[in-house]
Amino acid sequence: MRYRPLSSHLYSKNRDRFVQAMKPGGLAVFNSNDIYPISADSTLPFAQHRDIFYLSGINQEESILLLFPNAPKPEHREILFIKKTNELIAVWEGQKLTQKQATALSGIQTVYWLDGFEAIFETLAHKAKVFYFNTNEHYRAKVETQTREDRFIKWAKAKFPNHPNEKSNFILQKLRSVKDAEEIDQIKNAIDITEKGFRRVLPFIKPGVWEFEIEAEYAHEFLKNRSDGFAYTPIIASGKNCNVLHYIDNNKQCQSGDLILMDVGAAYGNYASDMTRTVPVSGKFTARQRSVYDAVLRVEKAAMELLVPGILIKEYHQEVGQIMTDELIGLGLLNHVTVKNQDPEKPAYKKYFMHGTSHHLGLDTHDYGLVDQPLQANMVLTVEPGIYIPEEGFGIRIEDDVVTQEKGPPINLMKNIPKTADEIEHLMQQG
Repeated sequence: MRYRPLSSHLYSKNRDRFVQAMKPGGLAVFNSNDIYPISADSTLPFAQHRDIFYLSGINQEESILLLFPNAPKPEHREILFIKKTNELIAVWEGQKLTQKQATALSGIQTVYWLDGFEAIFETLAHKAKVFYFNTNEHYRAKVETQTREDRFIKWAKAKFPNHPNEKSNFILQKLRSVKDAEEIDQIKNAIDITEKGFRRVLPFIKPGVWEFEIEAEYAHEFLKNRSDGFAYTPIIASGKNCNVLHYIDNNKQCQSGDLILMDVGAAYGNYASDMTRTVPVSGKFTARQRSVYDAVLRVEKAAMELLVPGILIKEYHQEVGQIMTDELIGLGLLNHVTVKNQDPEKPAYKKYFMHGTSHHLGLDTHDYGLVDQPLQANMVLTVEPGIYIPEEGFGIRIEDDVVTQEKGPPINLMKNIPKTADEIEHLMQQG
């Protein structure tokens, strides 16, 4: 691995928190992701399932974690199954984790080879009262492929049809939504790398540069600093492309007078960062661009102040919507009559700001978070308002990552990344 792993004590704590929430006699199983095929013998790079990583720190394919806190034998209360290296694997792929290495990373003392899983699971299953299966219950999830987890669940239900089952994800959503200090530090590492990338590209951006060239500059800086790469597919959107929320073609040439919206973030140790900055291709905002930019910046600042423990995300979005409405009136994009006559279910500001302001961030870019419950301290969220004006040929979004506090507004983890129009113009003109 190129990243510096977190302490095994963190993963031990995470497992303790999980098993404390289980019913008596519960047995939980977590599987790694598959390596997904492309065609012929080609595959996508392996990406670990974030839940098994959260509970074990293991970043290797074909790994299985079993938790059975009421197992009669203490050595069976936590079991990690990993793939054993053979001569062929060693030659073609390199060595896999040894049992000792897996213990050092995870803190799990009982580590078996993967080929022993079925026999051990069947033995323990007879002593369990309920299975915990790890289905994807994320509110944004849209899964169209059968996962390794799905295949295991199908097999286990067929093998033990009379065992009741619970959803592990309900526990994990609660646990993962609140971050440990070590997790926040890892997110900071990802953010620090993102900052380096942004400072690298600012003087590089000029009329005539292609969007994919800017993407390449980010990639170079990210990898040079031990990043996993991009935390998500980067958006490098110039000119009218700024108005396409998930524009990922990144294949247009930047033109003089245009703005370029860059939604990028480095990943480090499987933890994500998520930043958006909008800058002028020519190095200087026009008067109109700057007025809209400053409006978005004011909304972001006000929105950030609202992210305090106790607030509901729905209420938060409503308050941000009112702040945005006032700014859009000030920009001449809305008027008081339109606002007065708006449909409460489809507020007028949505014409120019059609997405949400914040989402949870962590091991996933759109991380677990209980959106119907009040915010708590130590949640990491994005703050990303935007104004998109297709008829004027540009859109602006500004995004930072913050961590909520016990009292008062959150800490901006991206406070060192240049953001004001003056800062951006100054740095761009240095190139």
